[in-house]
Amino acid sequence: MRKARLGESGPAVSAIGLGCMGMSALYGPRPEEAQSISVLHRALDLGIDLIDTSASYGDGHNEQLLGKAIHDRRDRVFLCTKFGIRRDNGPMRVDSSPDWARKSCDESLQRLRVDYIDLFYLHRRNPDVPIADTMGAMAELVAAGKVRHLGLSEVNAQTLRQAHAVHPLAALQTEYSLLSREVEAEILPTCRELGIALVAYSPISRALLTGQITTDTAFSDDDLRSGNPRFAGANRAANLALVDRLRALASEIGVTPAQLALAWLLAQGTIPIPGTTKVRHLEDNAATTVSLTTGQLQQIADLIPASAVQGERLAAAAARWVGK
Repeated sequence: MRKARLGESGPAVSAIGLGCMGMSALYGPRPEEAQSISVLHRALDLGIDLIDTSASYGDGHNEQLLGKAIHDRRDRVFLCTKFGIRRDNGPMRVDSSPDWARKSCDESLQRLRVDYIDLFYLHRRNPDVPIADTMGAMAELVAAGKVRHLGLSEVNAQTLRQAHAVHPLAALQTEYSLLSREVEAEILPTCRELGIALVAYSPISRALLTGQITTDTAFSDDDLRSGNPRFAGANRAANLALVDRLRALASEIGVTPAQLALAWLLAQGTIPIPGTTKVRHLEDNAATTVSLTTGQLQQIADLIPASAVQGERLAAAAARWVGK
């Protein structure tokens, strides 16, 4: 597995990570625990050490699962978790207060069964709380040895700059894929300017870019794609036409569509963290070794222009907390 660096002088991690949300929530029925643990162990065996979770995934279940899976493999894991999204057995709300940063960190350490978190993200920001206050509390966690590096998720460029001025940020996590290119306007250039790594979640666009989803694919009510505009009716059909173009090029190059989508993100200098609950998909993602030529990158840009993608990337309830 190739390596990438988090920040200008940060630690080296696997160039492709593993997002673990689907092992606990939001993509249909929860997989058997043994199946998820086998995926996690296989990831480490393949050299994938960047493992991503959040306190909000399954209301703590995902962190508990990781704690069970890695407790005897801690030295092989660069462990990332997040705070800020709360449900507390009710509707989603965002709490980026300093008190919650401290309390959530302690609770995550307990669930993960670790002494420190490698990368601690603010998952979403409540704009009623000054980002300097949140970052101040997060910096305290670094000073206390509970956290080693800090990151933000889905904030705007102004917030990113303000936060980085309080304490250096190692990473900015956001959705980024061939079908979600909004970050190219301001966020990606700002990350490059400040030396902050961009960690791309949903890099295969919630499996849309695998080429395995069709117009007839049905999603259960507990699968977030059932309410996602990009997967609805005419939007899905239009987007699948773009995926067909990617699939044809992938076949020509000799890779899978998912591998081509990941290779494109690697060429942008980002760190993708595809999620999966199946070993075969993990191994397919990890086998992304192709380096795209300038001509191939231009061909992809011509085949899948950002303006051709139909439907918002997030449902309205989730989108209201993005870009704060």
